[in-house]
Amino acid sequence: METSWTHTTVMLDEAVDALTADRPDALAGCYVDATFGRGGHTRRLLERLAPEARLIAFDKDAEAVAEAARITDARFSIRHQGFKDLGELPPRSVTGLLMDLGISSPQIDNPARGFSFRFDGPLDMRMDTTRGESVADWLATAETQQIAEVIRDYGEERFAVQIAKAIDARRQERGPISTTTE
Repeated sequence: METSWTHTTVMLDEAVDALTADRPDALAGCYVDATFGRGGHTRRLLERLAPEARLIAFDKDAEAVAEAARITDARFSIRHQGFKDLGELPPRSVTGLLMDLGISSPQIDNPARGFSFRFDGPLDMRMDTTRGESVADWLATAETQQIAEVIRDYGEERFAVQIAKAIDARRQERGPISTTTE
């Protein structure tokens, strides 16, 4: 899948070195990339792992899963799941685990994903666009207090109540909020 969205993996070698350094005997084990993203860490790990090793990746983002499908290495598999599902792996089966937490630049830079402050797009903000409701749909029915709680708890914003009231006033005045610039 070719896109105009690029992603440079930050601290690529440092993360993979920390996971594999001084462990030559363990390079034949089972490794997990719990946040595949665009696969920078996965590809570098595959370069280092032994032929009998396995690498399992997880990602909620359908675009990331499509990118993972481009990897033809038989040692690799992808799961369209979030890292909360790591518990499905057999106990003590994982040799090494890598998690690069946070949003990736293709999600921010692509207006259609609904995360961007720079570009107008539908107000979506879902990591997995195949599940759940968009932020626009949630905002259409959420009470002001619910909005304030989400902004306070997940955005760590001390002015959450004031922001929630402003959102509610905007909804009352102009109707549903459906784009990122609204």
